[in-house]
Amino acid sequence: MTRRWWHLDPGGVLIGLALVALSLTPSLLPRPAILQGALAGVAFGIGYLLGALVWWIIRSSIAWRPSARVRRAFWWGMLALAAFIIIVIGLVAVGWQNEVRALVEVAPLDAVAVGAFLAGAIVTAALLVVIGRGVRRMTVHLVRLAGPAIGLVTATVAVVAGVLAFGMVVVAAIDAIYSDRNGAPDAALVEPSSEFRSAGPASAVEWQGLGRHGGTFIAGGPTAAQITELTGVDALEPIRVYVGLAHAETVAERAELAVAELRRTGAFERELLVVATTTGSGWLEDQGVDSVEYLHAGNTAIVAVQYAYTPSWVSFLFDQDAPIGAAQATFEAVYAEWSSLPADDRPRLVTYGLSLGAHGGQETFADVDELRERTDGALFVGSPASSTMWRELQTARDPGTPAWQPVLDDGAVVRWMSQPGDTQRLPGPWAEPRVLYLQHATDPITWLTAELLWSPPEWLEPEQRGADVSPSMRWIPVVTGLQVTIDMLMGQSVPARHGHNFGDVMVDGWRDVTGDAGLTPAALDAVRAEIESYALTDEE
Repeated sequence: MTRRWWHLDPGGVLIGLALVALSLTPSLLPRPAILQGALAGVAFGIGYLLGALVWWIIRSSIAWRPSARVRRAFWWGMLALAAFIIIVIGLVAVGWQNEVRALVEVAPLDAVAVGAFLAGAIVTAALLVVIGRGVRRMTVHLVRLAGPAIGLVTATVAVVAGVLAFGMVVVAAIDAIYSDRNGAPDAALVEPSSEFRSAGPASAVEWQGLGRHGGTFIAGGPTAAQITELTGVDALEPIRVYVGLAHAETVAERAELAVAELRRTGAFERELLVVATTTGSGWLEDQGVDSVEYLHAGNTAIVAVQYAYTPSWVSFLFDQDAPIGAAQATFEAVYAEWSSLPADDRPRLVTYGLSLGAHGGQETFADVDELRERTDGALFVGSPASSTMWRELQTARDPGTPAWQPVLDDGAVVRWMSQPGDTQRLPGPWAEPRVLYLQHATDPITWLTAELLWSPPEWLEPEQRGADVSPSMRWIPVVTGLQVTIDMLMGQSVPARHGHNFGDVMVDGWRDVTGDAGLTPAALDAVRAEIESYALTDEE
């Protein structure tokens, strides 16, 4: 008898629903309803494929076939079970999601969100099932033509080739999109007229070559007048140096051009020189760079070199050496010039990085001792778990201190901050140069590791779990790793104090590492309020 187009394999339905249930278990951060629905649809599609395969093997191994009456009763039972599972899963999942949302200060789900979830799940699942049935028909046809062995091999090769081709198309599309977006600075930005900026008068850096993020960095930031107005302190015009991909072929050449720009702008005569490593797309987060300029009344210079134009996750997956190479080349070029100056007549040298920038910045140094020997401090924000220095420090932390907020040697050299005031709660002295990590318990960038797929992490143990991590979150092999991977997309969609958003501690973090220009408590409060008011966009 011909199978109807709407026929579903019972094994596929059962396993598909089981994977849907797993996909809805709570993770670190909430997700938009339609995205969660699409993920549930993908989970059902994968589960359906596995279940249909198992069901086919079972049917092929057993000669007995049930009567039409038995099959009808079986399918009614399956329908009732599926409805029950969907209702129970749906109610529990809404509770889980709202628990996660409450902990990270996000509004609960409403009826519209539930509808969006169902739409995303149904459309995605249906599309994948249709594709799967197409693959099945192709396989059956090949088996009939060429025999079981050759037919199955041919079908497998065709499917793998199709998946690889699709992946290559996606990667090429991402590269083309972000290459175009990198292009030139936004047309709304004004080319700098200040000698203290790259692309300004007498600069060897061309405005059009800065790219989107370079142009935003160079054209942005507070002016001396704005700093004075906010803090009441006479300010200098901050120096900003940026060299884009278009300005030189190699990262070493871009680093040398950056040093030439530092000389031209008088950066080595300032009080503080910040070597910043960008995120994968070349972005420097406004809250990070503006904070240090306000704190030091513009007596600063910040330098960065672009190494890519795609988002950080692309560099993380396909070229993890890129941020390291850029960070090392830039720092070594700056350090060579800086160390040639008299020790009492050169700026304090600090290193800074956010996310993949923090990874590159840390990998420039063999360990903390070398970092402190060659700099006057470091601020690393939302460090990825792949960073060697971060992992070594986390492992060496004092017994009894949680993974999300470690204490190492009573905070003598390195400290961690999640909320304002964290660093002041340690009673002992904090020696200079200081190293500080801004770190949240719910930041997926920090907690995502390959080991998460097969090994339970210590940060989910009851005594290690952060206060804003859902108590309902449990480690599930493979599932938790995939969920935290998806959480990376939502890292900055939550308020400061959670996820990959550090606007509420950026000012205090910089002040702990570098001090300030003698700002009054009122001025510091004004700077904090200004930085926290920034509209944050995920531009990694």
